[in-house]
Amino acid sequence: MSMANHQMTRRTGRAPADAGFSLVEMLVALTLTGLVLSALAAVTAQWLPNWRRGLSRISDGETLALAMDRMAADLSSALFVPAHTKSRKPFFAGTTSSVIFVRTALGPNVQPGLEIVHFSAGGAGGVVRSAASFAPRLETADLPAFGAPAALLDPRFRVSFSYAGSDGLWLDAWLNAIALPRAVRIVLRDARTGRALDVSSAVVIRAELPARCATNDRAPPCTPPAAAASSPRTAVREGDKE
Repeated sequence: MSMANHQMTRRTGRAPADAGFSLVEMLVALTLTGLVLSALAAVTAQWLPNWRRGLSRISDGETLALAMDRMAADLSSALFVPAHTKSRKPFFAGTTSSVIFVRTALGPNVQPGLEIVHFSAGGAGGVVRSAASFAPRLETADLPAFGAPAALLDPRFRVSFSYAGSDGLWLDAWLNAIALPRAVRIVLRDARTGRALDVSSAVVIRAELPARCATNDRAPPCTPPAAAASSPRTAVREGDKE
């Protein structure tokens, strides 16, 4: 053995032939690495779909809550505003698939005044909100041109509306009534299963009569007979009798 090899053996504590990994050690290490990666892949394959479903449910819940908050805020602020100068009935028309009413304009880049809000359900599902400035007309209640509709819900969900008056009975329509409904019920459903969702709720409308009733409570529709006639059962069936 040369002097250099002898010195190397003394420094490393083993012969030069024993340096590095053997082929068997490398195969064992590769096998263990493959087993670990296979276990991680199996765990990920089971966990990732559940994680995605949970994230989707959270996202859908937030979307539904925001849509309900938007509709509830608008409907609760509906005002008793006549459609035109010769009418004493409020500008309000509600069916199972849509509702249109007047409220105070509120929001960024919105001119002060009143606006017409229209919630409607699409034929394939979903909910859209449209708005337009309200301007009193002399004799007709023709609708103005609405701006671009904003989608509140996608077609995976369906909405339906119902209306209740002072008698507490829920009806599918509120048309040509002399008073606003007491409440509007909003039911959201899964479009695929038809199941009603837990976020469904009822909204109380704060204004039922025109502002003039504060100073003249005997003028129509402020008088008790008119208030009785504005129950939802009568309001839907009588039509416009002005």
